[in-house]
Amino acid sequence: MRECEIKRKTNETDIELYLNLDGTGKREISTGSGFFDHMLELFAAGSLFDLKVKCTGDTAVDFHHSAEDIGIALGTAFNQALGDKKGIRRYGDIILPMDETLILCALDISGRAKLVFDVDFNAKKVGSFDTELCEEFFEAFVRNAKITLHLKKLAGKNTHHLIEGVFKSFARALRKAVETDERIAGEIPSSKGIL
Repeated sequence: MRECEIKRKTNETDIELYLNLDGTGKREISTGSGFFDHMLELFAAGSLFDLKVKCTGDTAVDFHHSAEDIGIALGTAFNQALGDKKGIRRYGDIILPMDETLILCALDISGRAKLVFDVDFNAKKVGSFDTELCEEFFEAFVRNAKITLHLKKLAGKNTHHLIEGVFKSFARALRKAVETDERIAGEIPSSKGIL
């Protein structure tokens, strides 16, 4: 089983997180933001990763620290759960429609952290969630998961739909990338021999 449990406590957040890459999409999410809970639920459902997240954060300030620290915890758990990365497909991509929106997501489990986030939002908030925190979350995830991730808006206006499309496309692309390829079972998917 490719799974990991993370406990991370700072002066700003207290997080307990469990991730199973070989799950069925079971999820228990409590972040302090209803909208962000919804996005992580969509992520678990689309990736088929089992995910539990419980975060108590300084939401009286805002949701910034919680979003970033959940990204750190989830990225760390992902990297650890993957282990030596032998036999994985490594790359994943999708162009995903979400009503009027169209999101391109492409990623490489490369060992190199790089985020290219080319998604602009028309609204500054969805509910109480600051939309700029979407990019903050992915930046934290990428840095700790050590992956290259490109997210690009091809079409769309509704901010809720755009962020939903981002999380759904990310889930589907990541699911593809961690799948095992029987033709390279037991091998690192790199000509360098290491990721």
